[in-house]
Amino acid sequence: MKQYLQILCCVCLFSCQKNKENQITLVTEPVKTDTTTLIIEKEIIESQSPIDTTDYEHTIFYVVIVDTSFNYQSLHKKMLDLSKKSNTPIDTMGRYYNASEDLIVLSDDDDDLYAGDYFPRRFPSENLSLEYLTWYKNNAEEKTIALVAGIYESEIKADSAVSKLKKTNPQTFEIKTKMFVGCMH
Repeated sequence: MKQYLQILCCVCLFSCQKNKENQITLVTEPVKTDTTTLIIEKEIIESQSPIDTTDYEHTIFYVVIVDTSFNYQSLHKKMLDLSKKSNTPIDTMGRYYNASEDLIVLSDDDDDLYAGDYFPRRFPSENLSLEYLTWYKNNAEEKTIALVAGIYESEIKADSAVSKLKKTNPQTFEIKTKMFVGCMH
């Protein structure tokens, strides 16, 4: 019986797939046999959400947001100040604020299919940028602009960035989002 339990534990331990986004907890559990009590260690994997291995066009990212506003100019100034103080680069992705259209856009003469329109930041990086919040949060109010401080694959790294930024920007928060990463061109 003892050998059977040991083999079962080994099979369970080696058959569990560990995803870097999952939390793994080691738990000891007493198991009674006819004559002795064994203590078995087993891993419990707690996933924040079920993994859909068939969806290749979406992935979970953690977006760190320093502030939000409808006023592009105030967030732009805040982004410049933060970049200077923290030595964090700004990535506009070639976009600018078109005041007459009240939109963040690629220039009209850009070679991109999205010339004259908004194209979102949607891959991991630790740069500053101004983005439309609706891209990351479905129920955000239309035209809410977010000062994004980073997009992370790891919740732990995002949490660390939030903790660091909250010291000087207490309104900083993060959003866990299912991001479209498929082709947009």
